[in-house]
Amino acid sequence: MSISAAQVKELRDLTGAGMMDCKAALTETNGNMEEAVDWLRKKGISKADKKAGRTAAEGLIGVDAGVREAAIVEVNSETDFVARNAAFQEIVANVAKVALAYGTTEAVAAAKYPGSDKSVTDTIKDAVGTIGENLGFRRSAKLTVPHGAVATYVHNAVADGLGKLGVLVAIETTGNEHAANAFARQVAMHVAATNPLALTAEQIDPAAVEREKAIFADQARQTGKPEAIIEKMVEGRLRKFYEEVVLLKQAFVLNPDITVEKALKDAEKEIGAPAKITAYLRFALGEGIEKEETDFAAEVAAAVKK
Repeated sequence: MSISAAQVKELRDLTGAGMMDCKAALTETNGNMEEAVDWLRKKGISKADKKAGRTAAEGLIGVDAGVREAAIVEVNSETDFVARNAAFQEIVANVAKVALAYGTTEAVAAAKYPGSDKSVTDTIKDAVGTIGENLGFRRSAKLTVPHGAVATYVHNAVADGLGKLGVLVAIETTGNEHAANAFARQVAMHVAATNPLALTAEQIDPAAVEREKAIFADQARQTGKPEAIIEKMVEGRLRKFYEEVVLLKQAFVLNPDITVEKALKDAEKEIGAPAKITAYLRFALGEGIEKEETDFAAEVAAAVKK
């Protein structure tokens, strides 16, 4: 089949591989982008991280916290300039407050905006006229624990509880809530830096694990070693994979000599009781959204023709 330059560029952006390698990969996989990424990885050409997504949308992530609960939201704008607008920041902060009460995206969108009879969705629509850009409430989520703490962290905050990357971490414990919150915030900073795939190995999609095993096996077979050795090599690579993507197995950013799991065990001394990380949420602005790329020269040429 014919492979377009756009397909080659997309694969190159995803993997960092050379143009000819990308074209070969797409040719071998009949233009299937996901299979082409795997093809490059098997050849050792790509170091593509399948977690990565192209982040393009602007706006803000907002967080708000109460007693043993916290919420996180994403509200998008067209430009970063609007994200620095005080009126827009107030909207995001208020939507986060609503999320603390209602939690899910659908419930928050339909709930009344603070100090208004209008819904969150309608209030944001009305703000489009005054702010001058298309705005949108994209998502929200909430974490709650019966005992313990839910900590928040916003990386490079532009205002209190507002930024482009936010994290919530929930810890259940009957011990000191202040100490639990302090440690949970450290873990939230870790999550912001490492972006784990899951809290535990069991929570990783089995299909994703099988995909990694297949890639590891193909790479190991290229060494020419016996199948028994290859099996052990794959097991070792899989352990390494878990250490890289599972939160509890990762080296703790604040002390890389120990895992997050070990850091939690050590923190129990300060907390004064057994503690368990039950959940985390990480919202990065615009993840999974692709902004349309425009060719400025082509735009000007089109305008001239008109």
